[in-house]
Amino acid sequence: MELEFLGTGAGVPAKHRNVSSIALKLLAERNAIWLFDCGEGTQMQILRTSIRPRKIEKIFITHLHGDHIFGLPGLLSSRSFQGGDEELELYGPAGVESFVKTALQVSQTRLSYPIKYIEVKEGIVFKDKQFSVECRLLDHGIDSYGYRVMEADLEGTLQVEKLEALGIPAGPVYGKIKQGKTITLKDGQVIDGKDFIGEKKRGRVVTIFGDTRYTPVSVELAKNSDVMVHESTFKRDEEKMAHSYYHATTKQAAKIAKQAQVKQLMLTHISARYLARDVQELEKEAQDVFKDTKIAKDFDIIEIPLKE
Repeated sequence: MELEFLGTGAGVPAKHRNVSSIALKLLAERNAIWLFDCGEGTQMQILRTSIRPRKIEKIFITHLHGDHIFGLPGLLSSRSFQGGDEELELYGPAGVESFVKTALQVSQTRLSYPIKYIEVKEGIVFKDKQFSVECRLLDHGIDSYGYRVMEADLEGTLQVEKLEALGIPAGPVYGKIKQGKTITLKDGQVIDGKDFIGEKKRGRVVTIFGDTRYTPVSVELAKNSDVMVHESTFKRDEEKMAHSYYHATTKQAAKIAKQAQVKQLMLTHISARYLARDVQELEKEAQDVFKDTKIAKDFDIIEIPLKE
């Protein structure tokens, strides 16, 4: 499981930061990629990565401001040309379906695959045996959501060393033991499979926020996340301005991370008015509140390892 930041800028594209888009790469887990937001130029950013558009299984839109959705029509169209033929699920606030369908209709674009539109409301918006996704409404003037991606707990691994120590050779019996079954061996020895399976590993949690003011809802949604991605459009001392524009400061984002007891905070949605030295100062502002903070750059990749 990895996060790859395709765009980390705010409002308009800049030379070194494109507008919002993040890929959650689940290639080992389900051979798929989930995209969070799709600002203008996202498909061009993808060309500079190893991501294949046909692998994009789901797209989650946080809100309908242009810097988060203007890349959708182009990416969806290109996915057809690049071998994508399986259904794509598009999650987002009311209006995203109308936006996409209008763009495709006006441009007379025909896709080689169906799109399933899911209008999100607060609560669980997706769930299967591997993952579930919860969303909560934030505070941004228009409907803006945060998404919490939760991996199911993983079964413990088969303790092969213990079996070998008992002289049990590898073979089909290992599969039955892995299922926790009770097995009687040829020599009469009875093996309880449960005694040879390690402890379950807690599934990983990633929380990705749309644009928002500071709100206690964010703390609830991000609780105990392995990685939390939050906007930091304004500096620490610009709290009044941030509130006026429905955004958050570096300090506020770090405060949420601390209160939610997350493991790592990634800051994004960085204004083009901040140059390299300014960005270092922004990062330090947040680190003064929450040490494990990093400001994301375009094409940064964050690995999210399994728990030991």
